[in-house]
Amino acid sequence: MSFLGRGGPSPVGGVNHERVEMAINEIDMVSDVFNRIVSSCHSKCISPRYAEGDLNKGESVCIDRCVAKFFEVNKKVGEKMQSAGASAQATGSTSFSL
Repeated sequence: MSFLGRGGPSPVGGVNHERVEMAINEIDMVSDVFNRIVSSCHSKCISPRYAEGDLNKGESVCIDRCVAKFFEVNKKVGEKMQSAGASAQATGSTSFSL
């Protein structure tokens, strides 16, 4: 039995396609953020020549800082866009600038 409606019998009320679509969209967004973090922080913090099987202390610290900065910037951009959108909506404008 799958809540996505793949195989097995459906739940009593059937599959809520709206919730499934929302879950898929959320997975896509989280995966995108994860992939962007990995790509960005890997290129900044880890040498292309792997000398060891594990991260060294410098690489670990760099990755921690990189991820923290990524989320901080993401948060600030989101807040800026929300405030710009709210002010655009209040003035009746259809476009806004950051």
